[in-house]
Formats: sequence, structure tokens, C-alpha cells
Amino acid sequence: SLAMNPIQRPEMYIIGAQPVCSQLPGLSPGQRKLCQLYQEHMVFIGEGARSAIKECQYQFRQRRWNCSTVDNTSVFGRVMKIGSRETAFTYAVSAAGVVNAISRACREGELSSCGWGRRRPPKEVTRDWLWVGCGDNVEYGYRFAKEFVDAKEREKNYVRGSEEQARMLMNLQNNEAGRRVRGVLTLSFFTEGECQGVSGSCSLKTCWLQLADFRKVGDLLKEKYDSAAAMRISRKGKLELVNNRFNMPTQEDLVYVDPSPDYCLRNETTGSLGTQGRLCNKTSEGMDGCELMCCGRGYDQFKSVQVERCHCKFHWCCYVKCKKCTEIVDQYVCK
Repeated sequence: SLAMNPIQRPEMYIIGAQPVCSQLPGLSPGQRKLCQLYQEHMVFIGEGARSAIKECQYQFRQRRWNCSTVDNTSVFGRVMKIGSRETAFTYAVSAAGVVNAISRACREGELSSCGWGRRRPPKEVTRDWLWVGCGDNVEYGYRFAKEFVDAKEREKNYVRGSEEQARMLMNLQNNEAGRRVRGVLTLSFFTEGECQGVSGSCSLKTCWLQLADFRKVGDLLKEKYDSAAAMRISRKGKLELVNNRFNMPTQEDLVYVDPSPDYCLRNETTGSLGTQGRLCNKTSEGMDGCELMCCGRGYDQFKSVQVERCHCKFHWCCYVKCKKCTEIVDQYVCK
């Protein structure tokens, strides 16, 4: 329920969704009006935000910044005040999460203002299949997410060419990039079939289009994070490339206006939690490796006991019985 304590539901702060539209801070005037008009949508906005946080933490689990959440008025704390690559990702994945949640709520009949999304059958659908023609309503999810999520940014009126305007344009760009990842995935929708004949025979098979798993969205956005474009504000109030040797970003690309902190040490000003105490991989040369994760400070080794299921056997009929095996493993944490 959206009426839960916001500290227990930190995802509510990503896009400002609150249970009682007029009682909690965070909503802009435009968002408050939309909240009042579409109160039934708010729980799904919360679900979308929650899935966005979960996906962010998965994608950055082996990075110095691991998408940590804090008990603050901003779910990611002061890190969000910096217009960095990381902030760009959080805006994009949050917008994508809203599209995902609203689109599926439409299909499942949870929202009175929308229903199934209707589409023509793709070429893969042959005569052997009965085309239902309805599925996740991506078009409605996109439109509602654009109106609600962007409302807070579009209501701001900053001086042309100012840093504040640059950040506003950056947020709008990344919101749109997140929503459009959903559009890209419509081309790779998969079909599911049901057998409806006598005794389960497939004399009649139905199929429909469904949104791909949200993990694919996270994977695509992580790729866009890695190739995000550094931008600056022009005197005309437009974002322009810092380095003109690169191509201008499209509406599907992420952009940022500030360099990222190194996230090595705890810093209250930037909101960096640091990497002290983080687990690292001694043998890896990547970002999860002890050398990079610990920022050259070194690491401590300790032994831990892990219990796993082992020697599993199938018994007729019908269960699997396993033993428990314990193993002592070496682990490493940053100093």
C-alpha cells in the first residue's frame, strides 16, 4: 500500500508518488493534480519505482557506487544532486519502471482509464495460432509516464543558460530515454502459447504480445550508461556536447552534465558512501576486483562458512532429497 511509511518505502521518493496527494512533500503542483485525478495509478507508480531500485542495485552490484538507498527525502541521498552518469541512469530506469508497471496494470484490468493494448499479429504468427491481439498497453503506459514524471521538470522556469536549466534538460532527456527503451523492446516481444484442446492437446493455440522481462531494460540502460554523453548548456539554453568529436545523443541516449565522484571514500557533501567494508574479488581485474573496488587502500581477508545443498537424489515418487555441505571460503573486504 502507498499508505506505508515513506521511509519503509523509499521508492516513493524517486518520482514523488505519495498515497495522499496533498499531505506528503515531493509532488509538484502538476503531479498533485494528476495524483488526484488518477489515484488508482499511484500504487502502480510505486511498484514501478520499486522495480527500478531493484534493477539499479542489480546492475551496479559490482561497482563502487552500488545504487545504495538511504533513509532520506531522496531515495539515493545527495548523490542525486549531482548531474552525473549515475543520476542519469536512475532517472531513466525509474521512468522505464513506471511505463512497465502502468502498461501491465492496463492489461490486467486494474485501471479504469485503459485496457488491453491491441496490435496486429506479427509475421511470426501462422495459421496454427489464434491471434488474441491484446497485451500490455505500452502506448498508454508511455503517455501517462511522460505526463506524470516530466511534470515536475516542465513546471520549472530557470534562467536560460544556467546550471539549473542544464540539469532540468538533462533530467527530461534521461526520462525520455528510459521510456523509449520500452519502445525498442516492442520489436522483440515474445509470444506465449496456451493449449486449449481436449486433454490438453494443442488443437487451438493462442498468442499475444507481452513486455519483455525488466532485466532486459536494465541491461540496455546499463549499456547506455556506459556510453552516456557529457553535455553542457549553451547560451541559447540548449544542451550541447562537451566534445564535438562525438555524435549528438538521440532521444534514446543518456546524458550527464557533471563528472561523477570516485565513490572511494565516504563524503557527506557528495553523498558518496565509500567502499570501506565492501566485498571484493581478489582475482578479478574488473571494477569488482579488490584493486579497483578498494581504490588502492588494500583489503582484509577473512574466512566464512557457507552451507549449500549437495548430493541431491531423486526418489520415486516424487521428491528430491539433498544433503547439506559446508565449505570454508576466503572472502575479501576493502579497508
